[in-house]
Amino acid sequence: MSKYIYLVPLFPLIGFLINGLFRKKISKPLSGLIGSGMVLASFVVSLLIFFEVKEENFQPAIVSLFEFMHAGNLSVPFSFLVDPLSCLFLLIITGVGFLIHVYSTSYMHAEDGPAYAKYFSYLNLFVFSMLLLVLGSNFVILFVGWEGVGLCSYLLIGYWFKNQEFSSAGKKAFVMNRIGDFAFLIAVFAMINQWGSASGAEIFQQAPKASTGFITMVTLLLFVGSTGKSAQIPLYTCLPDAMAGPTPVSALIHAATMVTAGIYMIARSHVLYNLAPVSQAVVAITGLATAILAASIAIKQNDIKKVLAYSTVSQLGYMFLGLGVGAYTGAVFHVMTHAFFKALLFLGAGSVIHAMGGEQDMRKMGALKKFMPVTHITFLLACLAISGIPPFSGFFSKDEILTAAFEKNPLYYIIGVAGAMMTAFYMFRLYATTFLGKFRGTADQEHHLHESPAAITFPL
Repeated sequence: MSKYIYLVPLFPLIGFLINGLFRKKISKPLSGLIGSGMVLASFVVSLLIFFEVKEENFQPAIVSLFEFMHAGNLSVPFSFLVDPLSCLFLLIITGVGFLIHVYSTSYMHAEDGPAYAKYFSYLNLFVFSMLLLVLGSNFVILFVGWEGVGLCSYLLIGYWFKNQEFSSAGKKAFVMNRIGDFAFLIAVFAMINQWGSASGAEIFQQAPKASTGFITMVTLLLFVGSTGKSAQIPLYTCLPDAMAGPTPVSALIHAATMVTAGIYMIARSHVLYNLAPVSQAVVAITGLATAILAASIAIKQNDIKKVLAYSTVSQLGYMFLGLGVGAYTGAVFHVMTHAFFKALLFLGAGSVIHAMGGEQDMRKMGALKKFMPVTHITFLLACLAISGIPPFSGFFSKDEILTAAFEKNPLYYIIGVAGAMMTAFYMFRLYATTFLGKFRGTADQEHHLHESPAAITFPL
């Protein structure tokens, strides 16, 4: 089955082309069906490949499609790597991505036909780029996906580009991404120069023979690349502004996929990081600092989506802490649990905003529990998960990261636990102000309060 891996990114690419090229001709239900259906097809193929990878005697496979570029002694094939790490990310991207596509069919219904199809074509292109990023067996293909994701984040964050503030937010995300990408590109050039290859397998095999100084330089450059994508200090300021995009976009970009690209890249390059203790310490300390800073900002926010945005930055800090202390499995496990509970929180927030007629200020909400039972209960479960309450998923993934942090340095652990307590505080502040107490909005808003339609509650 793994030889059909190319189908996984191919389906969203076809969806992007159909919706993009024929956006003025196809109806809204059809464009939503094509957009969602293509991601569902990718998810089914990903599942089949996952069951094959789970077999005991499975060996990681590189599936080469054609030669991507050739210059002198350097040959870069367009090839995909099928192994447990890439498979897990395939399931997260296509699984959560499919639910977000379904949710979008209802959430974006007010858009006219061509704009609706354009939105789905962007979403499909985003999924395609993200799949290319996690499947690339060499750093060049990984970089092509990396750039594609950056482009799509710009297109989706600035989707309502007639609003000057929104289009500026898109540009800001694009520029921040470029800073990280520049460092990533230099790292790739340095690796090609040193080892004559961009293939991950060849680089990791030869890495132990290189000098510690060179490995440290490359790993730090890769880390700067990751801070751009995964919103660490100092490149985190574009993430809260990115809330300008439609809520399903926030769920897709800031929960499940794009922001975890940096985590994926460091986990994929763990062989290099194990050889560079200085870089590992930098990753861990930056992650901890980001987790605490973002959590402290989230406590003071009143915009429901801004709280979740800073919360994402804080959780990404935890993932970087895990990577920095060598708990690669724990960090990737947290990527997975976070993808689910944070997508649920964003989609739940979208359901609330939908019912409130576009209102995002939590001070004007309250008592939504009795009007929106499905949104309320799903949101509460996600709050319990992100706060690390057992037996919910967030408890296990945070626990694994904090245990590894304690083994490395007890101070990391103490600061990490403080951050986790802050997470519980601001999440339940958000939950209480939105769903409990008495309604603080206008009489007109209260009159229109209702549970969202099935296309929104089913993904929740």
